[in-house]
Amino acid sequence: MGIFKPSIYQKTIFDIPYQKLKEEGIRCLIFDLDNTLGLISHKNCPEEAKQLIKKLQKDFTVLICSNNTRKRLKPYLEDLGVEGVAWSMKPSIKGLLQIKNKYHFYKKEMCIIGDQIVTDILAGKRFHIKTVLVDPLGEKDLKITGLNRKIEARIIKRYEKKGIFERGNYYG
Repeated sequence: MGIFKPSIYQKTIFDIPYQKLKEEGIRCLIFDLDNTLGLISHKNCPEEAKQLIKKLQKDFTVLICSNNTRKRLKPYLEDLGVEGVAWSMKPSIKGLLQIKNKYHFYKKEMCIIGDQIVTDILAGKRFHIKTVLVDPLGEKDLKITGLNRKIEARIIKRYEKKGIFERGNYYG
């Protein structure tokens, strides 16, 4: 299995098998923000994502770990009533380590959910936690993300040739 292959791959955050994650001992869900919970153009959390997070909070500690600014992150944190880490610099494990230490989770209890292989999934793999990839909600990305998407496309092409991973072939 490759360093960029997610543990689970689903179309959206609404398709993730959360009950299965709970049964596997996952207690902490760490969501990426942009193009995972909401579009880049959304200033606040979309209502259906808000409802999902509220439901998940019954069984999990839900947090946000974003490479974006605190200013961008704050409305989502307030809407959802959760905490989070801004400027996490994924694929650095810095933000994930902060979460682990602050909330005293074991790595086997943590799961990161995001839309980018070269940031979210790689950070989770480097930190040795469960990873969930979802398709990006929109096509508009931050400028730096455009470069990441090009790198990601090359990785996926290589993985497809090897039969390791294929975009749109969901599992989990």
